[in-house]
Amino acid sequence: MMTQEQCTHRNNVQSSEKPQVYKVGIYGWRKRCLYFFVLLLMILILINLALTIWILKVMNFTIDGMGKLRITEKGLKVEGASEFLEPLYAKEIQSKPGRPLFLQSSRNVSVNIVNSKNQLLTQLVTGSSGFKAKGKLFEVKSTSGKLLFSADEQEVVVGAERLRVMGAEGAVFSKSVETPHVRAEPFKELRLESPTRSLLMEAPKGIQILAEAGDIQAICRNELRLESKDGEISLDARRIRLMRLPEGKASTSSSSSGNRQTVYEVCVCPNGRLFLSQAGTGSTCQISNNVCL
Repeated sequence: MMTQEQCTHRNNVQSSEKPQVYKVGIYGWRKRCLYFFVLLLMILILINLALTIWILKVMNFTIDGMGKLRITEKGLKVEGASEFLEPLYAKEIQSKPGRPLFLQSSRNVSVNIVNSKNQLLTQLVTGSSGFKAKGKLFEVKSTSGKLLFSADEQEVVVGAERLRVMGAEGAVFSKSVETPHVRAEPFKELRLESPTRSLLMEAPKGIQILAEAGDIQAICRNELRLESKDGEISLDARRIRLMRLPEGKASTSSSSSGNRQTVYEVCVCPNGRLFLSQAGTGSTCQISNNVCL
């Protein structure tokens, strides 16, 4: 056991020592580095805030939108020219009231209509090579709703009151043409021509060819045939001229010895051929019928 003297000595030694103080915190170079990084962070925050404010100012960000792009209840509203680098998907595209809508592209502008299975139904392509439309039906209507032009796989319908062809060669049809009226422009000629094949005009109730202020010419290389199965052929004019009819020659015994007459009569062969014969006191067709042989 410890004696009383030892305890007293120990207490004296402990009381003679000074109490030790432990410092808590960052001191020295560590503290300076911390202050430097805090200052650098504050500078970066100020620079970032300044850049953000500058971007907002330049891009003109507002509550309604950004720049010329406005967000409305009906969708997006763009004021001025817009450039789209990727496909544009929209339900409706329209311009301002009273302003035109321009679609411009360096290559082509394509409008595609697809179904729920992403299958192409209708396509409209405008490019440097031309204008192309693909679909089951193509229609052009007037402002009043009247059909002007319609085209599908079965037929092409022109609903305008007049179809005008301005080409120098006219209109070329590889198949038949059905129309109630073919008329040329005023003071212009109407010409129906088939250069290498035949030209056929058919109508169940009749065909009328009328030239109110001009002539009608029918020219062919071989034969011109006028045929009426159940009716008649009428030539109604003040003057009828049959050019280049052959002239029948009478036999020597029956020919007159007088001067040659300039009056002829028109004769008809049994086969329908017409020829001229010198007129006499009676009919001379039997005498000059050598043309019918």
